[in-house]
Amino acid sequence: MASPVWADGTAYEAYVGRWSRLVAAEFLRWLALPNGLRWLDVGSGTGVLTSTVLTTAQPRQITGVDPSEGFVTQARAQVTDPRATFAVGDARVLPLPDNAVDVVVSGLVLNFVPEPARAVADFARVVTPGGVVAAYVWDYAEGMQMMRHFWDAASALDPAAAARDDGRGFSLCRPEVLQALWRDGGLTDISVQAIEVPTVFAGFADYWTPFLGGQGSAPAYLASLTEPEQVALRDLLAARLPPGPDGSIRLTARAWTVRGTRPTTGASWT
Repeated sequence: MASPVWADGTAYEAYVGRWSRLVAAEFLRWLALPNGLRWLDVGSGTGVLTSTVLTTAQPRQITGVDPSEGFVTQARAQVTDPRATFAVGDARVLPLPDNAVDVVVSGLVLNFVPEPARAVADFARVVTPGGVVAAYVWDYAEGMQMMRHFWDAASALDPAAAARDDGRGFSLCRPEVLQALWRDGGLTDISVQAIEVPTVFAGFADYWTPFLGGQGSAPAYLASLTEPEQVALRDLLAARLPPGPDGSIRLTARAWTVRGTRPTTGASWT
């Protein structure tokens, strides 16, 4: 589930939420599930994935669960569709009975769960036999360019910053690890796929300012620096990220998706 650093929904939206919306839409296209199902969104945050499910997958109902009171409050305010409900809860001990939903999804969350294997086992518990369990995480090691540029520049100025690099700290951002996690959770028919979306910044300020919000590993590292150190990092990034002819900075973001099915002897969507 989300780390305590993810508590301010407004800061999250400016930093990475706007890009996660693009991934959510591609993720649901990849799942291509029928309408009228019961969904669970684990680590629902500000409601990005939940709202995308409502508009594109036409669920019968969807429940969002997140450990952050702040995120749950913001999600309730932003997602007013009567089919959606939100609750505070832990990914490892979900507040649902067995076989409660047809689909469990989790967007950009598993890296922050202290015991991801325990969480996936609980995903499998609450989904009905024959139901789908699916998730996606950022490719922090290579494919999330906005963060990759930040950490590469930070490490060039401060070698100690490498130890805080999300690409090193999050082991789940690789396809083979996700596949093994789903397999060990007892799921079958497992598939893994990359999703890449454009992240276009209007200019350097649009890229840099969200890092000042204090939400997430990179902004927290930036906040720990002195003002001269922050200026040095900003200037190095500005030199490494020159704008295009229209003034924009065009990067891409890659996420890894994984899906599997709870084994069944014949049950289907019910």
